[in-house]
Amino acid sequence: MSDMPVNIGREVLVPLGYRKELQTAVVIEKIDKPAYKCKKIAQITKKFASKNMLTTAKFIGEYYVCSMGEAIGLFGLYDDQLRYKPDKKICADTGELTVHQAKAYTFVENHNISLLFGDTGSGKTVLYLKAIAQAVAKAEQAVFMIPEISLTPQMLQRVQAVFGDSVAVWHSKITKKQKLQTIDDLQTGAVQIVVGARSALFLPYIKLGLIIVDEEHDMSYKADNKPRYNAKDIAIYMAKKFDIKLIAGSATPSISSFFKLPHYRLQQKYFQNQNNITLTKSTNILDDIFTSKITQNLQNSGQIMVYVPTRANFKYQVCSDCGKAVECPYCSVSMSLYTSLKALRCHYCGWSEKIPDICPSCKVGVVTNNIVGTAQVATQLQELYKDKVVRQFDRDKIKTNTQLKKRLKEFNDQKIDILVGTSMISKGHDYHNVNLVIILGLDSILNMDSYTARQLAITMAIQVSGRAGRKTQGEVVISTKNHEFFDYYLNQSDYKEFLAHELEFRKELYPPKIRLAKVVCRHKTQTKARACLDELVARVKDERYSSIAIVKADICKISKIANHFRYELVIRSMDTNGLLNFLHTITGGAYAIDMDSSI
Repeated sequence: MSDMPVNIGREVLVPLGYRKELQTAVVIEKIDKPAYKCKKIAQITKKFASKNMLTTAKFIGEYYVCSMGEAIGLFGLYDDQLRYKPDKKICADTGELTVHQAKAYTFVENHNISLLFGDTGSGKTVLYLKAIAQAVAKAEQAVFMIPEISLTPQMLQRVQAVFGDSVAVWHSKITKKQKLQTIDDLQTGAVQIVVGARSALFLPYIKLGLIIVDEEHDMSYKADNKPRYNAKDIAIYMAKKFDIKLIAGSATPSISSFFKLPHYRLQQKYFQNQNNITLTKSTNILDDIFTSKITQNLQNSGQIMVYVPTRANFKYQVCSDCGKAVECPYCSVSMSLYTSLKALRCHYCGWSEKIPDICPSCKVGVVTNNIVGTAQVATQLQELYKDKVVRQFDRDKIKTNTQLKKRLKEFNDQKIDILVGTSMISKGHDYHNVNLVIILGLDSILNMDSYTARQLAITMAIQVSGRAGRKTQGEVVISTKNHEFFDYYLNQSDYKEFLAHELEFRKELYPPKIRLAKVVCRHKTQTKARACLDELVARVKDERYSSIAIVKADICKISKIANHFRYELVIRSMDTNGLLNFLHTITGGAYAIDMDSSI
């Protein structure tokens, strides 16, 4: 072992159990030597976690109910051999602000933490760039968080155009070598700005002075795997705890941010045009309401975006006789049709099988298609407009960053006439020749089994609609049977009024005025999974947890994934500490805990 002292936060290599290779660990506490036999630290490395990292990791462990090791594992550690010496002064020209933008910027300057509630096209990015320029002028560093950076190359290009090689990019698709270089460059000062996904928040910044959370409403900031943290909420915690300026921005902010953060509404747009929104009950893309507008737009050399909530060809294959969908044998979910593969595939475990001739359930009926997907819509439009270029824009067609950039460049160069995609098309892409947007399947979002369904549906409608008419009058056609809801909030009112109504709608039943958590019990045997749930229900009814109410205790909507049966307990409380105290009593691999669940 090295002669270097073993300080709190120091990374060490230790033997663990019967594993042959040494394991990486971080020292978090010094205690008296226990009575049982202990193994010695094998090696002390040059890396360490800072005091701020340890404080944040402790918060993550306590709030999101994970181990300290899992929380610290999120961070890129410091190297005590590197020294911070910014080698150049950045002179950034961020452009002039309009009168309205100047007022918004004054507001965010006067608040350490703020919400920039800016409509699509109002120029939020210009304010972000100005805030970054002010931070780096003080030799501070900035992190510009984007929900899915691999989907937004335009934003990265805008930041790099202003700040040059002082900008690094960070997301899961970059190589290990690039990541190591960025971690070193942050500590030497070669990099002062990071544009990245949620994990960019945990890099070893030397002088972090600004955090920007763009599209703060996006659910991609919430991690799917343990620890199930929300990067936006951790950013707010860090800003408060360590006196870091934070700007969260969105055209459709989340109700929690609107409720909790001081906000400035920026409504004035660069382009003073208003999209004409039409609502229709038609669901078939080949109906006249759609084809007449597509034809007219194509004749005027305009481009078209079509939003479809599901990828593949059809979401479900349903029996015309018994009405049951073709389900995955290992997950209780319907499988999706892929005509190019001539197969059905499960989006949860990846299982695929050939398309059945007859219904697997009743052995009599013929399976038919239900709920159209991107591939089917693209095929139908290509058959109708044979001389036009129709392309898909979803995760089945766009799997790499190279493919993404190529598809977006083709669309930007107007080599694609109609782009059919999932929510990927709403991710901040800014193209000026899209004069028609068609939105299908919005009711499937509005009818989701979640208290967030109303907000998700109206957010998607606004975000996708915002892709139309950036320079000229745009048209949006929305397929929905819920005319009254969408007509009021899209045509008669605005999103701010929706947030006020939504806050009243949720009251003390759902966030943001109350905390909600979900615990999923998993086991290969259904009776044991059910027994785990019953034990939790009995425990939460103890008088010690009288502040906690049970919302749901039943089998999960997706009752089986990867051959494991699933039951869920959904609980809520206005007493955050009481809720967390109960959650921390739950241990073992049979349980998955999701604090601040959207159900």
